[in-house]
Amino acid sequence: VQLVESGGGLVQPGGSLRLSCAASGFTFSRYAMSWHRQAPGKERELVAAITSVGGNTNYADSVKGRFTISRDNAKNTVYLQMNSLKPEDTAVYYCKATWVASYWGQGTQVTVSS
Repeated sequence: VQLVESGGGLVQPGGSLRLSCAASGFTFSRYAMSWHRQAPGKERELVAAITSVGGNTNYADSVKGRFTISRDNAKNTVYLQMNSLKPEDTAVYYCKATWVASYWGQGTQVTVSS
């Protein structure tokens, strides 16, 4: 089982990034997928989630209207489009797969700074 995040980096406030999480080793389409983040000295928090079927989504209040989660079951990939980024969005971002088991990726660093 592997979840590999990519797309992180340094961006100025107001900028955008698109994170990707490529999955392998399990039946991706059966799993709900989510993005979480952890800033230094803080607990890991849920950012956005998407169901396995139907594509229903939910978001943390802090990112509503700025972030969009989506998935491509044909590519076994989940995405997080992040717009209007703020310094407080700086964190390591992790993807997670949840169904009969849970799997985590290794994380990708997002830094929002001028």
